[in-house]
Amino acid sequence: MVDRVRKSYELGELVEATAGDDPFALMQQWLEDALNADIVEPNAMCLATVDAEGNPDARFVLLRGFDERGLVFYTNSQSAKGKQLINRPYATLVFWWGALERQVRIHGRVEQVDEAEADAYFATRPRGHQLAAWVSPQSELIPDRNWLERRASEVEQEFEGREVPRPPYWTGYRLVPDSFEFWQGRRNRLHDRLLFTRQPEGGWKRARLAP
Repeated sequence: MVDRVRKSYELGELVEATAGDDPFALMQQWLEDALNADIVEPNAMCLATVDAEGNPDARFVLLRGFDERGLVFYTNSQSAKGKQLINRPYATLVFWWGALERQVRIHGRVEQVDEAEADAYFATRPRGHQLAAWVSPQSELIPDRNWLERRASEVEQEFEGREVPRPPYWTGYRLVPDSFEFWQGRRNRLHDRLLFTRQPEGGWKRARLAP
């Protein structure tokens, strides 16, 4: 049974003296630690949104950009998550790095990146990934796998011998953080949790949460 799987978290600690006052700097360090730890898809993050009826929804996406403006991911704007973000442009991102016994939760408003930024990123994608953006009507019902394969062949023929442009519905989204919560597992479930909240004047307030 799952309940029999019990783990003691003892790899590290998260204390104010080393965490600092800047959540972006701490996030950058934790991302680098995850990259250096040979974790599968260290940039995978769970994106939580709300649909038109107020029901929560979640799925994993990949972080494709990070700086002090926020965290960027790319997707089809006509997908379920794209439509949800139009109706309510707020979301939560969650990173889980089990090998490091760490979690980060980030909440904030979401905005589309400009077309130049989306074009620049799309141009770096492998050609097969570029073609897939034209193939898939993401989140829509399709008859079967064969339909998808036929559509892929059609798109490949359509763009044969020329560059693949970015579809007008394929774009990037930037989550502009209002808060970061960093979680470090500790022994006997006395975990470390530090919450950084953006202040009206633009700075950040750091506080410790009970585990």
